[in-house]
Order: sequence, then C-alpha cells, then structure tokens
Amino acid sequence: MIRLRLFGRCRIYHDPVTPVLKAPAQIGWEAWFRRIDLVTPQRLKGEELLLRTRGWWTIEPSEVAGVVNKFGRLIVGDEGELMVEFPDEKAVENLASTLKERFGDEVFIAP
Repeated sequence: MIRLRLFGRCRIYHDPVTPVLKAPAQIGWEAWFRRIDLVTPQRLKGEELLLRTRGWWTIEPSEVAGVVNKFGRLIVGDEGELMVEFPDEKAVENLASTLKERFGDEVFIAP
C-alpha cells in the first residue's frame, strides 16, 4: 500500500493546507426525561475529514472526494492526517494527473 497526503489550496492565504484530526469527535447523549453521562469518542473517517474542509479550500471537497475515490481510498493516518491510500504506483500517477487536469494546482498529493 502507498499512502500520500492530500493537500488543497487555502481560500484565504493560498498556501497548501491539509486537515489534521487532533482529537476524536466526542458524541454525547441527552434523553428526554433524564441526563445520560456517556460520551463516545468517534474518529472521523477519511471522507468525513475531507468534507470538513468546506469553506477552507478553494475547491469544493465533495468534488475532490469523487475524483480521489476512483483511484484510491481516503483515510485518516496514524497522526490524524488526511491521506489517500493506493493499491499501486499506477493509481498514484493516475490520480496525480487527474487532479492536475481537473483542479490545476489547487489540489494535489504529496508525501
């Protein structure tokens, strides 16, 4: 497996940025008639993390997800970073060229 990070152009500063999951999302519960003291930590999945970039990147993240999913799988790496996992080098090359063709220098993959 080959794993590369996915970067997009920042809408404000125009430098390459990628989301990083710093801590799992915490989901709590409320009942109609009682208080429930249960919090369940949930890690976001790759596509969920990508979709959180809406408004931060110059490109709509759902369009990026559609392209990436044709060549690899969006995952969250061990350090919380957004990554694309590829089966082989050919898939890496195909995604890189498709991203360049479709989005220019607004979205790209890098180690």
